[in-house]
Amino acid sequence: MYSKELLSIKKSNRFRSREVFDKNIIELASNDYLGLSTNKDIFQKAYERVLEEQYTSPKASMLVNGYNQIHKDFEDTLCKVNNFEAAVAVGSGFLANISMIEALCRKNDTLFIDEEYHASGILATKLLRPEQVIIFKHNDYNDLEEKILSCTRNGRKIIAIEGVYSMGGDVAPKEFFDVSSKYQAILVVDEAHSSGVIGDNLFGLFDYYKIKPNKYHVKMGTLGKAYASYGAYILASKEIIEFLVNRAKPIIYSTAPSLFDIALGLESLKYIIENKQTLKEKINKNLTIIYTILGIRSKSLIIPIDIADNKRVKEIQAILQEKGYLVGAIRQPTVKSAIIRLIAKIDIEEKDLIKVCEILKSLK
Repeated sequence: MYSKELLSIKKSNRFRSREVFDKNIIELASNDYLGLSTNKDIFQKAYERVLEEQYTSPKASMLVNGYNQIHKDFEDTLCKVNNFEAAVAVGSGFLANISMIEALCRKNDTLFIDEEYHASGILATKLLRPEQVIIFKHNDYNDLEEKILSCTRNGRKIIAIEGVYSMGGDVAPKEFFDVSSKYQAILVVDEAHSSGVIGDNLFGLFDYYKIKPNKYHVKMGTLGKAYASYGAYILASKEIIEFLVNRAKPIIYSTAPSLFDIALGLESLKYIIENKQTLKEKINKNLTIIYTILGIRSKSLIIPIDIADNKRVKEIQAILQEKGYLVGAIRQPTVKSAIIRLIAKIDIEEKDLIKVCEILKSLK
């Protein structure tokens, strides 16, 4: 039924498949930036926390009776450490982006979104009318401001950016906060890849720039990256969170997030708070190795290496895999041009990171 389409994908070297990798492979491809997915102590604490409850599954939507004390504890802790008024836990980052974009953009409002914003956000724009969506050049706050000034639509202005971009590993400039303030525009920051990795307290972009959140700021983060769990959260003013709870379809009509996943995310958050100095030192050490060998200066643990050849990135990935290392071979449509995506995870032994970098340098 779809054989022709599949053949076309294979011919362009864009075919993807699922694979269970050897458990002994040294993994530098995932978003488990802090290596917490192997921390059994965090897992045990989350497990014991869930066992304290009368039931172990959320059972229903948050607005029926799926909202549990575990959800509330997680949300309250997030608000406290990130200095936001309110929060809501969501089933995934994908659902969080659909929630924010579809619900916050009413019929007279305009969304200004970075051209490299995550696919979930771009998909969410399809739920809006075309005239409601304006795409600006990647990380270009001047282009954003020009587009805001040329926009004649009435209603709210909403800007959507990421803290750290998942493929390029680049950090959003501070000037986006200035543009938001200047035009009283809501600023949505997807912190999926920045929370847990950048900032004095490892809380992400707001922390990195020492931004005190205000009523125009919305922060979204996921638990499937540095927090080594599954799920997501949205932080904002009490007014915006209440609006999302009443209008965002993925929040209203989805089963509440897993109790265990949220408990695990909370324990990971506590671990990051308690061990931030050690974690930061490991992050800086790995980034120094990356710069020394590959000459790539990065502020995040995402290291993209431009190859621009779909077949070649798969070959490089296979060579490294034969040597016991796994890196990402990222092709279209995820990126415009094929890259090797190396994640400098801090649980990797120094000698292994050095070896992988040296191999990549020789192959590139």
